[in-house]
Amino acid sequence: MFQDNLISLRKLNKLTQEELAEKLDVSRQTLSKWETGESVPDIDKCKKLAEVFGVSLDDLVNYEPDSHNLAVPPKGKHAFGVVTVGDKGQIVIPAKARKIFDIKPGDNLVMLGDEAQGLALIKEESLLRVLNAIQ
Repeated sequence: MFQDNLISLRKLNKLTQEELAEKLDVSRQTLSKWETGESVPDIDKCKKLAEVFGVSLDDLVNYEPDSHNLAVPPKGKHAFGVVTVGDKGQIVIPAKARKIFDIKPGDNLVMLGDEAQGLALIKEESLLRVLNAIQ
């Protein structure tokens, strides 16, 4: 996973091995070994890689693309995959999204919409907190 994510992120950021190696203060050969899986960087270099690419350390090391082959998402951003709308308009929120955003049965979610940008869900308590802060 790590080596695939490293290659994908380097190419997505349009960096050569030489350019990325320079940012990390390592040789191009060292970076090449990371990309081939011949060796792995120490934790400090992994943290630096995550910073350079703007992704979480966990995603840099563990991210596995789903069937849509989405690249490692930027830090704090998530792609939870596709959900299907049922006959009555219901959707199932993926377990990973429920865990990350602490959504539990019985929580109220507010649905917002923008015809140009799409739909968004926000926990009612979070929206109320924002509105109270504005007042």
